[in-house]
Amino acid sequence: MANIKSKYLPTVQELLKLIGGKENLQGAAHCATRLRLVLKDNSLADTKAIGELDFVKGSFVAGDQLQIIFGAGTVNDVYAVFTEEAGISGMSLGDVKEQSAQKQNAFQKGIKALSDVFVEIIPGLLAAALLMGVTGLLSQEGIFGEQPVVEMYPAIAGFNRFISIMSTGIFTILPLLVVYSATKRFGGNPVLGLVLGAIMLHPDLANAYLVGNGTVEPEVISLFGLKISLVAFQGGIIIALLMGLVVAKLDQFFSRKVPDIIKLFLAPFLTIVVSGFLLFSAIGPFGRLLSDGITAGLMWSVDNLGIVGFMLFAGIQQVIVITGLHHVIGAVEAQLIADTGSNFIMPLMSVALMGQGGAVLGYTLALWKNDKAKQIGISAFGSTLFGISEPALFGVNVKYRFPLVMGCIGGAIGGAYVYMTGIKALGFGATALPGFAIVAAQGNGHINYIIANVLALAVGAILTVVYFKVKKPNLD
Repeated sequence: MANIKSKYLPTVQELLKLIGGKENLQGAAHCATRLRLVLKDNSLADTKAIGELDFVKGSFVAGDQLQIIFGAGTVNDVYAVFTEEAGISGMSLGDVKEQSAQKQNAFQKGIKALSDVFVEIIPGLLAAALLMGVTGLLSQEGIFGEQPVVEMYPAIAGFNRFISIMSTGIFTILPLLVVYSATKRFGGNPVLGLVLGAIMLHPDLANAYLVGNGTVEPEVISLFGLKISLVAFQGGIIIALLMGLVVAKLDQFFSRKVPDIIKLFLAPFLTIVVSGFLLFSAIGPFGRLLSDGITAGLMWSVDNLGIVGFMLFAGIQQVIVITGLHHVIGAVEAQLIADTGSNFIMPLMSVALMGQGGAVLGYTLALWKNDKAKQIGISAFGSTLFGISEPALFGVNVKYRFPLVMGCIGGAIGGAYVYMTGIKALGFGATALPGFAIVAAQGNGHINYIIANVLALAVGAILTVVYFKVKKPNLD
């Protein structure tokens, strides 16, 4: 420990000065690569000077946290020295997120809450999408030969069928999982969310998809004078989000108002009855209109804006990441998959990210003789390959601005290729290299996905290098 302390202590001491002193520090934690600090006043931190410190590969403010990139392994040692020198006890990453959330406005808190709802669900969705990718590779013609793999090797047909069943399981109960996660996130009893989710998918209700295509006529009942159609909510992701909030708030309300002696059974009873009534009478119909509007709007943009719409989205998506608003896109992707069975947004997000990766690669190549720039650039570029763009954005591209613009152009060119080749995904939550596994196999999807991402990367890198050569910008 003594050797580690002597190595990093000068950097830590200077860092404490540059964040406004120990008195400006509220909390500290670290993730795999970054030291995360919550400050009382972010304006007192000199992020430019912090980025020039030894061992630092970039710094930026995100989610109201000052995040300083040290890299895997190094950040653990720096954190140990930092907490000792700052005289603070270690905090978990969750504690730091909670601290920083207290400083956010209502809109920021809403965006974060929406993101948090899907954090617990995404691993399951990724697993299902990967399984879909496997069965797609085995079942599609022209991927590994003229015939599908299952026809070339009939012995694996049973395995493929097994994988196919497992891949669709989560999507049959996705609204239930969303209600559960949303209820938990908004402070309600998550078990009540599960109960409401089970009601949404009750087998005695008419299947929403069959009602939608006109093959089933739903039962209509009169409830307090209202005509209620008994239709289930398969694919109702937006409705599930809204109901999670409703269940949580009702649970909190009745837990406060119902006397303790009868609270154990009456509060949950009232929560389920009232939320169930609201589900069928108000939230459900409104949620259907909202989700249909979102899907219709997206499909309208595809049909009417065409290549321009794809280029525009891929061009500005990483700018949205800078604001933190990109978290809401996950809910839209989930609804799109539920309504159409595929997701054309994910490939666009991937090429947008790779455009920024290309820009930081171009920056690195142009400044290859600068050890500090090379260290930051290589680390940031490596992160983009695995779907993480923040080190590239905040460590280089936003800082110097012109790489951000070149990366946006690269993303837009990649978006044009996505449109022309019709690349789609079977899930969401993964881009770049991990995203390859959830690409739909139709129309040589995997090959075109690689080409689209390489194209975006190449354009971003080449334009950045050319800008360096022509403009010779001052990076001081």
